[in-house]
Amino acid sequence: MSEEEIRRAGVLRRVKAGELKQGEAAEMLGLSYRQAKRMYQRFVAEGAKGLVHRSAGKPSNRGRPAKERRRILALVKKHYGGQPGKRFGPTLAAEHLEEDHGIQVDAETLRRWMLAAGLWTRERKRKPYRQRRERRAHFGELVQMDGSFEAWLEERGPRGCLIHMVDDATSTSLAKFAKEETTWGVADTLRAWITEYGIPRALYVDWKSVYQSAPTARQKEGGIVPMSQFGRMCQKLGIEMIGANTPQAKGRVERGHGTHQDRLIKKMRLRKIASYEAANAFLGAGYLARHNARYAVVAREEADYHLRVPPRLDLEQVFCLEQERVVSSDWVVQYGPRWLQIEREGQKIRVSRGAKVVVREHRDGSLSLWHQRVKLRGMRSRSGPEKRRRQPGSGMWCGGRRRRRIRGDDRT
Repeated sequence: MSEEEIRRAGVLRRVKAGELKQGEAAEMLGLSYRQAKRMYQRFVAEGAKGLVHRSAGKPSNRGRPAKERRRILALVKKHYGGQPGKRFGPTLAAEHLEEDHGIQVDAETLRRWMLAAGLWTRERKRKPYRQRRERRAHFGELVQMDGSFEAWLEERGPRGCLIHMVDDATSTSLAKFAKEETTWGVADTLRAWITEYGIPRALYVDWKSVYQSAPTARQKEGGIVPMSQFGRMCQKLGIEMIGANTPQAKGRVERGHGTHQDRLIKKMRLRKIASYEAANAFLGAGYLARHNARYAVVAREEADYHLRVPPRLDLEQVFCLEQERVVSSDWVVQYGPRWLQIEREGQKIRVSRGAKVVVREHRDGSLSLWHQRVKLRGMRSRSGPEKRRRQPGSGMWCGGRRRRRIRGDDRT
């Protein structure tokens, strides 16, 4: 019996004992006199059990047939089941039942069915309460950026890093897969964001060397501000870099990681995606658009704080690695194992021996030389001099003259 039925039984007992009249009981129960009279007659004839609703314990007239219920649960178990952490939740499973099998079922109904069949549990992962920071008011005012290492392809491929960007005001997301959270990986993701939305006002990132690092004691004494390659790219674009001291400080991108680790992994499993090239194609083919349509919100203010890329700004000269080098006496610049020969004639600017030039390595691996913001022409790349190697068991050096080795018995 429900609490309401128990309360009605108590009032009707008082009527039967002569303490109340039927009209007074109807007023106390909020019923009409005729309905209270019929209920009292049923109470006298059957006792308190007679007050139980006649439909209690019977199947609903709007319920699904048992055969259809068994078929749906079989599909859930086959395609969307598994161990805790890998299996689909009721909401996601209901979405894919409609998308993949054309079956519409309410998520709450499916949740009850899955609980009864042991395909879902009520356990929740609760974390300590933290007060959330208020969202920024404008789209593009602050964008959070972070990488998430995970077995995104499960057993079909190696672990990878999803470099994820989330707008603080709207939760609009953009992401790309990379092998590691490297300079090129984060630069490619930022460039994709700029191509899609424009240049954001600020980035909220970790204190990692790929983004930025705190100055050492010696750097503080010398007034040196350390800057990473990615930080230099952001400086050229006028993007402010803000360091987050805790993961909770950039909670939107961290919560986005959890959403992607649940939904994205399972969706790629259904499509049997086995490479990160195919995974990136899947992100751009509609996954991110559907994700933003579901989770993005409207900013408090209408103004968009993104800036357009200036027409004269070449993004190829922004998204590149820069190293400063010194020109040798024969107009050669060494960059790693390569030696870059500068043509002395035909330059737009005079380059003297001992001058400092900037070597830019672009995304495709090509190199360019710059001096005082002017690109140098006629650069030729050649291999450096062969390193000398000593022959085992002798005093001879390959590519050089013989050197006498001093042994212990030769010393005087």
